[in-house]
Amino acid sequence: MTARRRHIAHLHLHASPGGKRYGDVVELMAGVTPHVQEMPPDAVQLDLTSALRYFDLPPYDVVQLVKMRLKALYGIDSSAGLAGNRMLAAMAADASAPGETTCVPAGQAAQWLSPRPVAALPGVGRATVEKLGRYGLHTVGQLADLPAVTLQRLLGVSQARLLGDRARGHDPRPVVPAEPAAHLSAELVLDADCLDPVRHHRSVLGLAEHLGQRLRGEGQVAGRVTLVVRYADRSSTTRTRATAEPTDHSPALAATALGLLTALGLQRARVRAYTLRVDHLLPAADVYRQLSLDPADVRARLAEAAADRARRRFGADAVRPATLAAADPPAAGWDARGPAG
Repeated sequence: MTARRRHIAHLHLHASPGGKRYGDVVELMAGVTPHVQEMPPDAVQLDLTSALRYFDLPPYDVVQLVKMRLKALYGIDSSAGLAGNRMLAAMAADASAPGETTCVPAGQAAQWLSPRPVAALPGVGRATVEKLGRYGLHTVGQLADLPAVTLQRLLGVSQARLLGDRARGHDPRPVVPAEPAAHLSAELVLDADCLDPVRHHRSVLGLAEHLGQRLRGEGQVAGRVTLVVRYADRSSTTRTRATAEPTDHSPALAATALGLLTALGLQRARVRAYTLRVDHLLPAADVYRQLSLDPADVRARLAEAAADRARRRFGADAVRPATLAAADPPAAGWDARGPAG
């Protein structure tokens, strides 16, 4: 039984998004395939194999779809490589002119690699290039044709085996998504001190909605919520509360967060910033949710799922809760992932 051929895409972003914007790009990619490997600051790799049946498109067309979404939603131009493994896809992207996509057809990896300089192979540094050059080995094809025992005499057993495999177009490495975070957090920093209880409510509600979207996008649920409020005098207050059950449902997170806000009693406090953090994270697939007989809860979750699909297609701001529609935009905001483990 033959193994299913993989379809790996490597995208090079021609404007480094940086920080939160790069996270938005990765989240956009996750709407196409769950197999996304981050390569900050300006590249990302996708394993499209499992996504082809869903989109019912050839691999090249899926890559073009991703590139169009990047341009439409974030104004980011990209070049891409498409091949059967990570190394070939990255090399094809490097060989692509701005805006273009280079494909390495199945069964033609050795032919495509042959005329390329040995320096194009990953793991070949200047010293190795100079050593191989002294023996007349300047192209990948020459390296691939060299007997293994001869290459071992030149480079040693370990490096010779690795470069020999790469020269023949072999790379077994899978696309590995980022490790799950120990926590997720979001912060809102205001332009001026705030005494308005309505704005306190909207601010915390907006942070809870955002974290709910992030949890659902990463397939995780949270078991605890922490609210940190920072004041004009640089002091702060922190409150933590467990959720009724591990959840990624924005209204459930918001109810817990707003309960913490109410308990603080900020009637006369001059607030400058809010931070909301969720932790005790678990894979959503491993958690059983208590079934609800409330039709309103069922409708809310269906609406939430539909809104998430719209955001993946049209951008993060395509759908917003009505309560937040009139809220002032934050002066500054960021998302953070805590280290795993």
